[in-house]
Amino acid sequence: MLKSTQRKTPARQNARIAIVASAYNAEYVDGMVEGALGVLTGEVELIRVPGAFEIPVAAATLARRKRLRPAAVICLGVILRGRTTHAEYVGQSVTQQLAALAVETGIPMVHEVLLLENRAQAKTRCLKAGTNRGTEAAHTAVAMVGLLSEIA
Repeated sequence: MLKSTQRKTPARQNARIAIVASAYNAEYVDGMVEGALGVLTGEVELIRVPGAFEIPVAAATLARRKRLRPAAVICLGVILRGRTTHAEYVGQSVTQQLAALAVETGIPMVHEVLLLENRAQAKTRCLKAGTNRGTEAAHTAVAMVGLLSEIA
């Protein structure tokens, strides 16, 4: 069941956060980007990639660079299922790569690359204020940055 975002106030952050967002399905992804930017108060770097499949390579480059390395990377994309299994393969691949990258680098990869059944689900999760997964991703990124700074 889809739950509404409970946090209403902007998240305070001192750390650099990057957003890697797919240009494919931009109508929906842009809604998540706007939701995330509406929450984040500090320095944010926005990187656009062609599609969801390209998100992990950009996130890896950001996480491994020496200067201006982000404290967290928010990954935003929308994959709509079609009549073949292609969407499933892309979704699984992105998930596996982002999980491995987060563990390898110690940089949180906030995964909001959504594999959805239809445009109605995309509209609900990307364009509606109360259930915008970009907003939720931004809060998660800030929470993870804070948690990791406490336990490191």
